Amino acid sequence: MTLVDDSGSVRLDLWLWAARFFKTRALAKHAIETGKVEVGGQRAKPARGVRVGDALRVQRMEEVFELDVLMLSVVRGPAAIAQTLYRESEASRAARELARAQRAAERAGYHPPETKPDKRARRLIRALGDIDAL
Repeated sequence: MTLVDDSGSVRLDLWLWAARFFKTRALAKHAIETGKVEVGGQRAKPARGVRVGDALRVQRMEEVFELDVLMLSVVRGPAAIAQTLYRESEASRAARELARAQRAAERAGYHPPETKPDKRARRLIRALGDIDAL
């Protein structure tokens, strides 16, 4: 994995791709242009240079990552090495886990039936007096 020394900088879209936040640089560029990535609390452009110590906020679908840049890379490597490029804050990690658990709980709720009720089910619905289900 080619690393850049600590005094240099790497394009933001390239670093996000190398750190495996997005599958392609085009997706990383699109996320940056639509305001899903902030550097130091401000919107950035894809060509902005990322330096060691920068604070990033990356929104990927429902997940929000708040992280500090530890190392720079210009190539995409294995996930184990990519995770050494940054450090996620504990508050960010806890918020992501809470949101993930909440989404799982929402999915485990009521599921409407896939088919219309049959004759027996219709009689049960009428017996219960549920007018909205007719």
